[in-house]
Amino acid sequence: MGVGDGRAVKAADRAHVFHSWSAQGLIDPLPIAGAEGAYFWDYDGNRYLDFSSQLVNTNIGHQHPKVVAAIQEQAAKLCTIAPGFAVDVRSEAARLVAERTPGDLDKIFFTNGGAEAVENAVRMARLHTGRAKVLSAYRSYHGATATAINLTGDPRRWPSDTASAGVVHFWGPFLYRSAFHAETEEQECERALAHLEQTIAFEGPQSIAAIILETVPGTAGIMVPPAGYLAGVREICDRFGIVFILDEVMAGFGRTGTWFAADHFGVTPDLLTFAKGVNSGYVPLGGVAISAEIAATFDQRPYPGGLTYSGHPLACASAVATMNAMAEERIVENAAEIGERVIGPALHEIAERHPSVGEVRGMGVFWALDLVKNKETREPLVPYNASGAAGAPMAEFAAACKRGGLWPFVNMNRTHVVPACTITEAEAKEGLAALDEALSAADAHTV
Repeated sequence: MGVGDGRAVKAADRAHVFHSWSAQGLIDPLPIAGAEGAYFWDYDGNRYLDFSSQLVNTNIGHQHPKVVAAIQEQAAKLCTIAPGFAVDVRSEAARLVAERTPGDLDKIFFTNGGAEAVENAVRMARLHTGRAKVLSAYRSYHGATATAINLTGDPRRWPSDTASAGVVHFWGPFLYRSAFHAETEEQECERALAHLEQTIAFEGPQSIAAIILETVPGTAGIMVPPAGYLAGVREICDRFGIVFILDEVMAGFGRTGTWFAADHFGVTPDLLTFAKGVNSGYVPLGGVAISAEIAATFDQRPYPGGLTYSGHPLACASAVATMNAMAEERIVENAAEIGERVIGPALHEIAERHPSVGEVRGMGVFWALDLVKNKETREPLVPYNASGAAGAPMAEFAAACKRGGLWPFVNMNRTHVVPACTITEAEAKEGLAALDEALSAADAHTV
C-alpha cells in the first residue's frame, strides 16, 4: 500500500464516517496503515510511538499475536451466541476477571464497553437500594451514554446534561489545584472527605443510591488519591447504606502497575466497572464486577437489563488470551517497574528543565504533566476547556510531538504519558526524549 491508498482511505472517511466528539468539517483524520506493539504508522511511512495507547486502552500493545490468534480460533469455532446460553469462553473470561478483582466481586455482567458498564452498575445500585440519586466527582469521565454522561464531571457533559438524571457532583481530592485550600496531602484528604460528607448531609443520605469514583481519575488528569481517601469514602458509604462504585475502565488491567488500581489502596467497592485493558479493545468488551450482596438482590428478582452482545464469544476469547498473556509475560509487573524506574524519574527530571511543567503525577504507565504558564501561579497553559486560538499552545505542543514521531495524549492543559503496559525501557526512553524536545513548544508560552 502506498500514498494513493492513504488518500483513498481518507476520501472514503470524509465522505461517509461521522466522527465522535468532533465538528465534522474541522477535522483531518490521519489514515492508518498498520500497528504493532507500541507503534502505529500511516500510508506515507511515518511511524509513531503510541504514548496514548489509542484511548488509553491498548494496554497489551497493538496486534499481540496470542490475542489475535485467540480471536481467529474462536471465530472458527463459534462466532456468536445469545447471552442466555452458557459458553465456555464466556465463563472462563468471567472467572479470570473475578479471580483478579478485590474482595467478593465474583459475579461478572458483561457489556460492550465502559459506558454501558457504568449504566448498568448505577442501575444495579438504584434497584438494590431503592434510591435514585448518585454522587460523582467533578474532574471525571464515566462515558457518553445517558446516565454515564450526566455522571461525567468534565465539559463533555454540558451539551447532554438533562439536569434530571439524579446526579450530584462534588469535589474530589487534587492537592495541586485544591478546592479546599489545603497545603498537604493529609489536609486535602481530610477536607475532601468532610466536603463529601457535608454534600451527603445536604442532599439527604436516604436519597442516595451510590457514589461513583474513578479509582485514579484518568482523562481528567491522573490525580492519584491521597492515602486514606478511598478508605474514607468506603466508610462513609457503609455508614449511610450507599453503594460504592469504582470505575476502573481506564485504570484497570495493569495500567497503574497492579491488576486493578484499587489494589494500591486496599479498598473493595460494591461494584467495579471495567473495559479497555481487559482485552485492549481488540473486540468491544466491558463489564461490571458485582459483590455477593448486590448479586443476591437478583437471585429471585429478574435483573432488568441486557445486551444482545453481552459476553460476545469473540470479545471473551480476546479477554481470556489477554489476561493469560499478561500473567505469563509479567506485563502488569513490567508496567509497575517501567513506571517506577524509568518513566517517573525521567518525567521529574523533565519537569526541572521545562518552565511549562507545573506538576508530574502518576504511577505505572499512567502519568500526567500539568502544563502551566507560570510555575509560581500555576496558571494553566491554556484556559479551561479552551478551543481555537485559546488552545493554540497545546496544539503547537502536540504538533511538535508528532513531528518527533511521538503520538501524544493531550487534554486541556495536560499531556498524559500512557503507553502500553508492554513498553520496553528503550521505547520508553525514545518517547521521553521526544516529549522532552516537544515541550520547548510549550515553554515558548510561559511567562
